[in-house]
Amino acid sequence: IYLIFVFGIGVPVMLSELIIGRKAQSNYYGAFRKLAPGTKWSVIGIMGVASAFMILSFYSVVAGWTLEYVIAALDNTFAGKSPAEIKDVYGIMTGTSWRSVLFMLIFMALTAFIVQAGVQKGIERASKALMPVLFVIVAILIIRSLTLEGAAEGLRFLFNPDFSKVSTATVMDALGQAFFSLSLGMGAIATYGSYISKKESLGQTAVFVSLFDTIFAVLVAVAIFPAVFAFGLEPGQGPGLVFVTFPGIFNQMAGGYFFAIIFFVLLAITALTSTISLLEVVVVYFVEELKMKRGIATWVAAGSMSALGALCAVNTSVFSFFDSTSSNILLPLGGLLTVIFVGWILGKKVVRKELEEDGKTAFYFKLFIPVIRFIAPIAIAMVFLNGMGLLKF
Repeated sequence: IYLIFVFGIGVPVMLSELIIGRKAQSNYYGAFRKLAPGTKWSVIGIMGVASAFMILSFYSVVAGWTLEYVIAALDNTFAGKSPAEIKDVYGIMTGTSWRSVLFMLIFMALTAFIVQAGVQKGIERASKALMPVLFVIVAILIIRSLTLEGAAEGLRFLFNPDFSKVSTATVMDALGQAFFSLSLGMGAIATYGSYISKKESLGQTAVFVSLFDTIFAVLVAVAIFPAVFAFGLEPGQGPGLVFVTFPGIFNQMAGGYFFAIIFFVLLAITALTSTISLLEVVVVYFVEELKMKRGIATWVAAGSMSALGALCAVNTSVFSFFDSTSSNILLPLGGLLTVIFVGWILGKKVVRKELEEDGKTAFYFKLFIPVIRFIAPIAIAMVFLNGMGLLKF
């Protein structure tokens, strides 16, 4: 289901955002003002910037946890502890307000330092350095995980789907995860699209990014689930799997100290790549719309998000509200309005021009138009309305 959403809906939505970004050469809000002046379509841009702001506010708290766990792994905090004791440690580490706020602030400061340096000196340089490290770490974890006795059971769990467990909630979660994983509906893709040269193929970019993201997600899953089953643990999901189950696995694994360190470093780096993208959306908006200097815009944005992040860290209700509102409402709705805008408002001539490759109309153009005009909007709308309880099927 997730893969269907990624390539059936995610790629067209991503391509739509790339078209908007490159055509307008502007921030997400400014792009709609430029492409549809005097209309209400700029509300999509406002929603996108608001989504990025809201997501980074609560996601920075989780990112801070990964940093805290790197330190805990280095200190061998979980050594010799039972699963119940590890769960207690997790509760103390994530439930202690000042600790969550402190590590959230450290992570936001690190993100801001990179974004402040700009696209080429900061973001591109960081990405080029971090991506190879990510794959090396994942490769090491996969090799260790697959060599554990009982690893095959984890692979069967991962690659043999059980359709009897598919529900409306599952479908909604899959759509939300596809949008979140591909950074759709929050302006990040359109923002980076504004930096893409006219000579580059947007179609190839959309497919490559989606494929890269999916392959990386599968590789991480291959590194995780065989180890979970090898030690007879429940696969579970969410923070519990990462922050409770895995420390227990590393306790039982030969060389567990080393693998615990690189695993949590992997999580921290992955989180950093996401926080950079989210902060960039808001920073560009501040620079272009509020006429701030990049350095000031970066720290104002980071400071504002940190204030909300602190609120999320001390109040789980606020955290959950931000999470559900952005994932289940703002991102799908933003994606829906984006494909409608590109499919019906922007115009086929503009879309065709942006999708040209070597001066020729892209071969997939005739397929792309009906997908963003009919298939993607209907699919997103049905899942969205069902998730909101407004449509039952």
